[in-house]
Amino acid sequence: MEYLIHYIWKHRIYPQHDLKTVDGLSVQVIDPGIRNTNAGPDFFNAKIRIDDTMWVGNVEIHEKASDWYRHGHDADKAYDNVILHICSVADTEVKRSNGECVPQMVMTVPDYIRNNYNVLKAGEINPACYSILSELTSLTKHSWLSALQVERLRDKTEALSARLKRFDNNWEDVFFISLARNFGFGVNGDAFERWASALPYRALDKHRDNILQIESIMFGMAGFLEGEPFDDYHRTLMNEYSYLKHKFMLQRPESLGWKLLRMRPGSFPQIRIAQLAFLYHNKEGLFSKVMECETVSALYDIFNISTSEYWTSHYTFNRESPSTNRKMTQKSIDLLIINTVVPFLYAYGVFKGNEKMCDRAFEFLEKISPENNYIIRNWEKVDVVPENAADSQALIQLTREYCEKRKCFFCRFGYEFMKRKVVE
Repeated sequence: MEYLIHYIWKHRIYPQHDLKTVDGLSVQVIDPGIRNTNAGPDFFNAKIRIDDTMWVGNVEIHEKASDWYRHGHDADKAYDNVILHICSVADTEVKRSNGECVPQMVMTVPDYIRNNYNVLKAGEINPACYSILSELTSLTKHSWLSALQVERLRDKTEALSARLKRFDNNWEDVFFISLARNFGFGVNGDAFERWASALPYRALDKHRDNILQIESIMFGMAGFLEGEPFDDYHRTLMNEYSYLKHKFMLQRPESLGWKLLRMRPGSFPQIRIAQLAFLYHNKEGLFSKVMECETVSALYDIFNISTSEYWTSHYTFNRESPSTNRKMTQKSIDLLIINTVVPFLYAYGVFKGNEKMCDRAFEFLEKISPENNYIIRNWEKVDVVPENAADSQALIQLTREYCEKRKCFFCRFGYEFMKRKVVE
């Protein structure tokens, strides 16, 4: 249970009075130090008063004192600056490489901490700490959610940076690829990303003013212009793609695996590609236009897109439908802003050293309604209700990076649960 000793030391969840070394000297912890996750002592720069002397240095923690020798610390000068050794069992004294004894203190894990830890570890319900969430103050909840909002955007920035490297730091192309992925709205996200990553953007740029040629390239690269034509428009696209494929030596990706099962027709990949083609055709310099938007309403204007006329009466090439408007719904636009625009705005702000852009990313999230998915509904059942998209993004980060990975030790809600002395 060495990790539990680490935890109670870091968070000072132990009796603060009558602390003594094994030699009977009084111990007062002024600062437990900074947790070291690399090689070397467990905590750096601790401040501890032992009897009447203030010590500043490092702290090492073991289950048994003899682990000091088992790990070879007695011969490692990196441990000569250890001012206090903490253990559960003091089965020997410990010495530095020069033979000096290190002050040592026995610290046992309180039973309620062990019980709380076992409850979190064995919990089959997410979040495992659900029983205490309704008791937390609004300040505790909101401060943790605010930190998670920043963490989520930083994680997304790292992912975007990796993608940018693969595409020669072309922000415009990578923005469209990311946008396309999110047009898949989860189900077809991977297929859309592979498709968009293979699109010949410089060829598309040359034909941007012609929606038929844009559609022919996009539908051809998606594999929807194969076999026999279903109607005249389908035949026209196939002929145009055949010409452009030869002209630009296009190679479409194989096995995209488009999914249509149990999907509303308005969300079919053919409709989404038609919307993306319409957007590409009408919004030259899309990335720059989006980055310049200062309000959510301005973003709504950009993404308030439809399709070419053919798709107002078709769901697929082989299926006609009653004529209807194929405009994006506000809910869909909200998701595109949350998952594409906001991460790019934040990442581009970091890239440019522009704090106003980073701040605007958070402002957009705060002005959009929270997402409605199974993760959010699960939190609402335990009295953690998001006020806006910033909160819902934080809860998604909390679920995926902490709850599902059982990283309760690193979660502020987990901390509140761990220090609770009565477990129901």
